[in-house]
Amino acid sequence: MTLHSNTRALERDIVTDFSSRMSYGAYLDLNTLLSAQHPVSRPEHHDELLFIVQHQTTELWLKLVLHETRAARAAFDADDIGVALKCIARVKHIQKTLTEQWSVLATLTPTEYAQFRHFLGNASGFQSHQYRAIEFILGNKNAGMLPVFESDPAAHDELATLLHEPSLYDAFWRHLSRTGLDVPRSTLDRDVTVAYVMDPNLLPLVKSIYEAPEEHWSAYETFEELVDLEENFQLWRFRHLRTVLRVIGMKSGTGGSSGAGFLQRALDLTFFPELFAVRTEIGR
Repeated sequence: MTLHSNTRALERDIVTDFSSRMSYGAYLDLNTLLSAQHPVSRPEHHDELLFIVQHQTTELWLKLVLHETRAARAAFDADDIGVALKCIARVKHIQKTLTEQWSVLATLTPTEYAQFRHFLGNASGFQSHQYRAIEFILGNKNAGMLPVFESDPAAHDELATLLHEPSLYDAFWRHLSRTGLDVPRSTLDRDVTVAYVMDPNLLPLVKSIYEAPEEHWSAYETFEELVDLEENFQLWRFRHLRTVLRVIGMKSGTGGSSGAGFLQRALDLTFFPELFAVRTEIGR
């Protein structure tokens, strides 16, 4: 088949009649998806669509991150570490996409954002229940966040459920315990409703695995995958902080937070502390 007048002819078998077939748009429910952008600025500001699409696509990726992280946790529960690592690998790729997305929002100048920011009222990414759900399932739980979602019963219930469930990290250590490794009771029996903090009793086991990876390769590999996961999360947080500084400087957030200062403190939070602390111990 050749081109004629710079036009590519349709191949004979390409389907064109969708009167009784599922189309691409129907499968993805594009009518709903593409009609879900509702700028609130009056008159409507050109750049508000960017702001909405940026955050909506982020929420779609967060939905997939949560889906895959739940599957990884279930795989650890089933002692299927291969499936767990596959899910974590996918999350890592999604995280890279999420981090790069900040560069799109960063094209929004302070002057442009200031022209519609006041229309947002108290709406803020701080209120993203999916972001909080991901923090919870990774172990950074904070029951103090729940009141933010009391006006959204479904979101509140999801977070309350995750608050009382073991995190991905909890499931991993329980898996290793079932394989015969001497995981301390302080780790296995911890209160899963609070944020995970470093357990000094766990550090010797982590160190022994790092120093003899050939004996416990799957655990060793998982350690490094989890380190990647946390580093990617911190890079996302950092890009968020830098984008906020670039667009609004040190202004308070629309949701009532201190803005950049609040985001800066998030960089001190951790999910898998022993996997980083052990690096100081190795080789001593």
